Amino acid sequence: MPLRFGAMKKLLVVAAFLLPCPVLAQGVVTSADPRATEAGQEILRQGGSATDAAMAMMLALTVVEPQSSGIGGGGFLVHNDGRTGKIDTIDGRETAPAAASRTRWLNPDGTAMPFGQAFPGGKSVGVPGNIRLMAMAEKKWGKLPWAALFQPAIRLAEQGYAATAPMDRAVKTVAPLWKQFDDTRMLYGEVRIGETVKNPRLAATLRMLADKGPDAFYTGDNARELLRVATESRVAPSDMTAADLLAYKAKERPAVCGSYRGYRVCGMGPPSSGGITVLQVLGMLERFDLKKLGKDSPVAWHLIGEAMQLAYADRDKYLGDPDFIANPVTGMIDRGYLRRRSASISPTKTLGTYTAGTPTGAGKRTAAMSSEVPATTHFVAVDKAGDIVTMTSTVEGPFGSQLIANGYVLNNELTDFTFSPEKDGAPVANRVEGGKRPLSSMSPTIVYDKAGKPVFAVGAAGGRTIIMQVAKALIAHFDWGLPARAALGEPQLFFNRDGLVVEAGTRLVAMQPALEKLGHKVTVGRLPLKANAAERTATGWVGAADPRSVGTALND
Repeated sequence: MPLRFGAMKKLLVVAAFLLPCPVLAQGVVTSADPRATEAGQEILRQGGSATDAAMAMMLALTVVEPQSSGIGGGGFLVHNDGRTGKIDTIDGRETAPAAASRTRWLNPDGTAMPFGQAFPGGKSVGVPGNIRLMAMAEKKWGKLPWAALFQPAIRLAEQGYAATAPMDRAVKTVAPLWKQFDDTRMLYGEVRIGETVKNPRLAATLRMLADKGPDAFYTGDNARELLRVATESRVAPSDMTAADLLAYKAKERPAVCGSYRGYRVCGMGPPSSGGITVLQVLGMLERFDLKKLGKDSPVAWHLIGEAMQLAYADRDKYLGDPDFIANPVTGMIDRGYLRRRSASISPTKTLGTYTAGTPTGAGKRTAAMSSEVPATTHFVAVDKAGDIVTMTSTVEGPFGSQLIANGYVLNNELTDFTFSPEKDGAPVANRVEGGKRPLSSMSPTIVYDKAGKPVFAVGAAGGRTIIMQVAKALIAHFDWGLPARAALGEPQLFFNRDGLVVEAGTRLVAMQPALEKLGHKVTVGRLPLKANAAERTATGWVGAADPRSVGTALND
């Protein structure tokens, strides 16, 4: 018998209360600089996709955060398709020139060159990958015209912007080097916080790329100028050629995914070590009740420190460019392997010595740290269709190689290779080779709930600390229940050759005696920290920037 309208209406009202409340459709963008965040918001409001917004932020950051990232560098992008839930990643990491040899960073006597000697000048410059990454991402997921994405960055370069405190600090750090880098000194040498910076040459370059497309970066006038700057550098001239630029390709790579507390955590695979190492840290911690211990427990931070050092031991031994070596990815994130690694962690004392394990598929290699240094930037975009982009972009150290071509900073990414090609008679996975991509710590990450819905996107900047910034944010959010901004702002734990490093000025400093009682050697230090994230809430996506940074988050 058919239901009367009134009865049907009552059933619909009841059903509305029983059904899960849908997340409101809204876009969000977050980056490490307010002007870049505004560029992403502008693109979303024009009907752009998350990819469009992210690429506009990458271009804007080239202008306003030149000390950290830009089109003269590279990056890694992780993308979630809002309709299908499919996850894709793009590798836009820089490559070494074909002429690069394994002895690139060795002195004549065979010893490793000091980092301070290696990074300035043309020899450290890798073939930039960000424009090829952008072109691939836009072809797959872009909605707006290519040229539209350049407009916010062009305006910033032409009209000028106020220098931030991070730029001021970076200038003061490396300006003593600029006696031999005229273009950089003239453009940024006198910049101080709050002063207006204009870059008309970069504006012209961006206009040219907007008009002519991505090939114009790797050919023609721009390619000739890039090569001239790198190969005629007064400091360590490069051996890069036009053929190296023409050969560069961004690459689709398989995402690296694993589980934590019932969530699916997906990140970037090699040549980034980020996805694997984050999953290793989380996998070794899963058997411990971090929620019960809480964020104020020295034991919780001790356990994080133990898992961290074991995971980095594996990272430094086994990972490198997958086009050159076989990475034991499956073995390294296998739950059984991680349980065995975790079994050596005690809540009452330190291991003291942290050596690599033997995951399935491991070859004969030796552990050796790379010289990755802090700079870099991260940004996240979510659009109304549910597409998500989380991307980390970099020129490596502050102002990269210290060289500028056509207004943009050229990276010093080749110093991310391990300087010594062999150790103890075994090859180093991350040694220099022609055409190879150096290992990275960049860790753009997306987390999915049990229903397969994305609930958190995150990434960070800061050299080797990036992995632990992301792992800490995930622990703080999923174990300790903190919203995204608070999770990013939680104190940071890291390590050096002597032991643990706790972030100065945070409550971890008060835990130093307790951590030392557990057997750790602990120092207090300032860490290079800067992260961005977005979280799914009951009322929609909310963006977050690290409270340590000048970054912002905006809805569309």
